[in-house]
Amino acid sequence: MTAVTELTWDDEMRTAVDRLTHTAEENYYNPYQTFEWPDHIDESIPWMSADLMTVHGTEAAAELSSAQRLALSKWESIHFYSLNVHGIRDLMTEVVARIHTPGFEIPTPFFHHFLGEENEHMWFFAEFCLRYGGKIYPDRTMAFPREPASPVVDHFIVFSRILIFEIIVDYFNSRMAADATLPETIRAINRVHHQDESRHIAFGCHLVRVLFDRLRATCEPAEVEQARRYVARYIESSLHQMYSVDAYRDAGIDRPAAFRQRLLADPGRRAVHDAFAGRAYSFYRRIGVLA
Repeated sequence: MTAVTELTWDDEMRTAVDRLTHTAEENYYNPYQTFEWPDHIDESIPWMSADLMTVHGTEAAAELSSAQRLALSKWESIHFYSLNVHGIRDLMTEVVARIHTPGFEIPTPFFHHFLGEENEHMWFFAEFCLRYGGKIYPDRTMAFPREPASPVVDHFIVFSRILIFEIIVDYFNSRMAADATLPETIRAINRVHHQDESRHIAFGCHLVRVLFDRLRATCEPAEVEQARRYVARYIESSLHQMYSVDAYRDAGIDRPAAFRQRLLADPGRRAVHDAFAGRAYSFYRRIGVLA
């Protein structure tokens, strides 16, 4: 078993923590005073960019009426922000368990900003869901079991889960922030989240790189392979979370569970998934995790 205290951080990581911590302090904003919350959002226009919706590029899309497509854009938007609420809560729990613990002295200063910002993100995503959807969709994540692992493998897996989640979410954020067809409230929350997530992703890439270097240097080949398998499976699982039976049901689509399976099996979604997770695949190939 590799002790937690054996973690070491190179100069690149130390420099990144200093730079990103300073940037977080310089760019701090009060989210509770940042957003304007109108009484309602126009439901006659889309709430999600067309190419981000789970029907994009599928045969099933042509079978939906214009009213169903419009309703689906609303409920997939609510589902996306609900995913953020649940994902942020889970990742904060993992970071809290490591802040100010032996081995994490160097990244801890940024952990404080990370936790503060993620708590605020969770608030405004939840606020949007409750105001305009009347609910937060339940967490239906299918957690797959993690094999027993050494601390270094466990740290790598935890921070990879955080990084993968943030990269995929940020793809959506950057697209919707720039989409002039969407309501301004939706563009605003995506824009603000993208600005913060850019720092978090930069930090996460440095952190995961160091952890994987340490993993390869100190762990058995079977543990390295275990970490590689987990990353590949987690990316796929994260993509599948975007397909919500609840959203399909609220949009008035018949047999929503069967509809979800049909979308997941549609070959038109392969290229879309590659785009959503392209940055994650590229990063993990670059550092030697994925082939």
